[in-house]
Amino acid sequence: MQTTLGPLLYFWPRQDVFDFYEKVSQSGIDRVCLGEVTCSKRRELNHGDWMAIAQLLADAGKKVVLSTLTLLESESELSQVRKICDNNEFMVEANDMSAVKFLSSNGLEFCTGPSLNIYNAYTLKQLYKLGLKRWVLPLELSEKKLTSILQQAEELKLNDKIETEVFSYGYMPLAYSARCFTARVNDKGKDECEFICRKVPQGIPLATQENEQLFTLNGIQTMSGHCMNILNRWQDMEKQGVHSMRLSAHSYDVLDIADSLISSIKDNKPFVSELSVEQCNGYWEGGSGKDQFYREVR
Repeated sequence: MQTTLGPLLYFWPRQDVFDFYEKVSQSGIDRVCLGEVTCSKRRELNHGDWMAIAQLLADAGKKVVLSTLTLLESESELSQVRKICDNNEFMVEANDMSAVKFLSSNGLEFCTGPSLNIYNAYTLKQLYKLGLKRWVLPLELSEKKLTSILQQAEELKLNDKIETEVFSYGYMPLAYSARCFTARVNDKGKDECEFICRKVPQGIPLATQENEQLFTLNGIQTMSGHCMNILNRWQDMEKQGVHSMRLSAHSYDVLDIADSLISSIKDNKPFVSELSVEQCNGYWEGGSGKDQFYREVR
């Protein structure tokens, strides 16, 4: 089982991003996805900065993947995606079908993020013909559904050709909107946002009238209110044929969590770690995403 650090979903100050990835380069994480995937207005780091970080990580022995925007609304954003796809150095993670189009047209291999709607092995087969090498299970799908997809993939003789990754830790990116929720909360328009989301580096918690934590607002992105954590299922995933578990950073503690997971994998023991945030695993267990189910880990 490998570990993947997903792209940073929040808007952190430029130096904080560089400092974070310097620590990532010293960690045991196998693969790192880089780039702005949430909002094209977040431009503290330009393409050259991301490439410099990519080279730092590659020099440290990490597999580097460049991730593209998830929601595209303009020609300039399309050009940004095209530039990433044409980088000629690192594999690209496509987060929408425009990136798939650019990559496949150039005969380039690629991977897909959790925002692409891959719900069966027949979709995998079509994307494999276009160059797909690794996919991430959509967030709302369960362990049972993954089993079904991988069984289909076995019948189609795909399992030895495409790697499977599961989003296993972090606040889940559930939906994207043309509107910016963080700007709206602060009585600002999206085009005059003044990068207000930089002041909330972990997003804005949103609770129900009953004071139940339900969502986290992160610019144009709606995220889960609780932190998804299915790291203790790594042994089950490995038996199913999952190649990598994805961790998503909401703070630097993701590196400590990753170290604990890597130690568990190395020692072939169940993952056990105390977390200071509310957790959920509902989607994986076939229930509501916000819920937490308990199963004995053997």
